[in-house]
Amino acid sequence: MHQKKRTLEVQESQHLSTSENPGAEPMTGAQASYLRTLADEAKEPGWYRQGLSKREASRRIDALMEKLRLGELPPHTD
Repeated sequence: MHQKKRTLEVQESQHLSTSENPGAEPMTGAQASYLRTLADEAKEPGWYRQGLSKREASRRIDALMEKLRLGELPPHTD
């Protein structure tokens, strides 16, 4: 019975810590896959790293998407 109570306490503690700071949740599998693909396309392999939070993965995805988008634009002429 004591082990069951301890397990419930640990689960509650983990739930509270992620609900207090939702950005601290680990990135999803979809984010990891997309980030790896974008990093390869942008020739920036260092941008992909396991263990990133959802928030950091999202930031890196956005930055890489912008970098790739800018690379596709024609050069500006005056």
